[in-house]
Amino acid sequence: MSESLLVTESKAKKLKEEAVHLPSWDLTFRQIWDLELLLCGAFAPLKGFLGKADYTGVCQNMRLQDGSLWPMPIMLDVTQELADTLTAGDRLALRHPEGMVLAVLTVSDVWTPDKEAEAQAVLGTTSQEHPAVFDLMQQSNPVYVGGSLEGVELPPHHTFRHLRHTPAELKTEFKRLGWQKVVAFQTRNPMHRAHVELARNAASQIEGNLLIHPVVGLTNPGDVDYFTRVRCYEHVLKHTPAHTAMVSLLPLAMRMGGPREALWHSMIRKNYGCTHFIVGRDHAGPRDKSGEPFYGPYDAQELVKEHSDEVGIVLVPFEEVVYNESKGEYMARSAVPEGDNILDLSGTELRRRLKEGSDIPAWFSYPEIIEELRMRYPSRSRQGFTLFLTGLSGSGKSTIANILMAKLMEVGTRPVTLLDGDIVRKNLSSELGFSKEHRDLNIQRIGFVASEITKNRGVAICAPIAPYRAVRRQVRELIDPLGGFVEVYISAPVEVCEQRDRKGLYAKARAGLIKGFTGIDDPYEEPENAEIVLDTTTMSPEESAAQVLLYLENEGFIAPEA
Repeated sequence: MSESLLVTESKAKKLKEEAVHLPSWDLTFRQIWDLELLLCGAFAPLKGFLGKADYTGVCQNMRLQDGSLWPMPIMLDVTQELADTLTAGDRLALRHPEGMVLAVLTVSDVWTPDKEAEAQAVLGTTSQEHPAVFDLMQQSNPVYVGGSLEGVELPPHHTFRHLRHTPAELKTEFKRLGWQKVVAFQTRNPMHRAHVELARNAASQIEGNLLIHPVVGLTNPGDVDYFTRVRCYEHVLKHTPAHTAMVSLLPLAMRMGGPREALWHSMIRKNYGCTHFIVGRDHAGPRDKSGEPFYGPYDAQELVKEHSDEVGIVLVPFEEVVYNESKGEYMARSAVPEGDNILDLSGTELRRRLKEGSDIPAWFSYPEIIEELRMRYPSRSRQGFTLFLTGLSGSGKSTIANILMAKLMEVGTRPVTLLDGDIVRKNLSSELGFSKEHRDLNIQRIGFVASEITKNRGVAICAPIAPYRAVRRQVRELIDPLGGFVEVYISAPVEVCEQRDRKGLYAKARAGLIKGFTGIDDPYEEPENAEIVLDTTTMSPEESAAQVLLYLENEGFIAPEA
């Protein structure tokens, strides 16, 4: 039974007054999504962020301390600085970045977790190629806080408000519509004809109605933005029989946890009043850099089926649906008669066609959805992109970046902005030092500015040292959904860079006058998957820039000269 953690209006007023005198924590975006689903009852039976005993039980056997099933650990991660001020029984105000108090947490536990053990237990891997492992190890705060919540208000939403429902509101809507059997379709991608056929078949199979319930919180890096996706879902409704389907948005921070994620999703949909839940092939399963899945194709279905009676929701399993050209219809791959011709279009191929402006066949998707995607993903020659040059001080980044800026301005098809490391340090990050934390923050700022330039179809040329792989990956994942991202490794050994050093920085570092200098007493982590590697010991700056321009031309970012 779904249960809201929001207090009465009068109690909320008192909590706001109390919060003025309490220590507070500004929530991250992921924490805001977790908090919203805790407060509205979507995460029932949870009454707040997990304490240590419940956390341990969830990690080890998917059970809370009282024996209740729950597959995904939901904790509040905070800095060591805040954690050092908290003990059991303390009260902590949880604030939205805009400043309003959303809830008050009564602390039950404060502890430092073994994150590798958590990743292995919950996600089945410690590989940081898994997006949730990367987030856990590189982006989340080091200390967990658990405790019960008193909700003051839900986070504000200014987009698609007509499509947002709490569990209680959605149950009321089902009752108003007379829907008794409702099958939920989980998605984080636009729906094309195969998805629509699958979902409609599921509703027909149970003789019920369809809830398209897409995730609009945190999804997989590189996914289509939710603004585009929601417009696509609204178009889909035009292709379903009237009064048989509806769309409602789920502000969930996914963990891409495969089988556990699928079970978690089924429990959330039960809390929203659904009676059935579709689980397809490789549900919420990411892939590594070689394209290999982290989970088996039907592991998720098996785990949801195992616990479906306890959850109280019926699994509707579906295998891959393909287009049978011979019969002119969609069907399960296993049902295609031998000899019939199958047509399929992978997500990778779809993205390639969008980027190149190639044809997308009518059998694959609806015209309105293709139009939405073409608006969001114009051909590469009309996209914005970021050139991210990284390498040691003295490797030649700034010189090459300046040549590239001049050449791209000559082309003249887009505005070009240079975000050189020294210039950014002076104008954007002057208060930062050179600790790892501050270096990462500097690169995050560069990435944010570059993402805004790329989103608005300009060219950002970034030329910081950016010595750490993790933060470079964060920048890539920020920019990838918005346009092109090209990492350029400017390769030169430290001995060569020292010879080129006009400022004498390496000499000062060798003499101990500068501490934490990259390449001397602080490491430079070479890129493992850079799109371009330039050896500036054998190539001049002009030759290096020419190689980058050739890559951009070959990839379609700039048109070839007539």
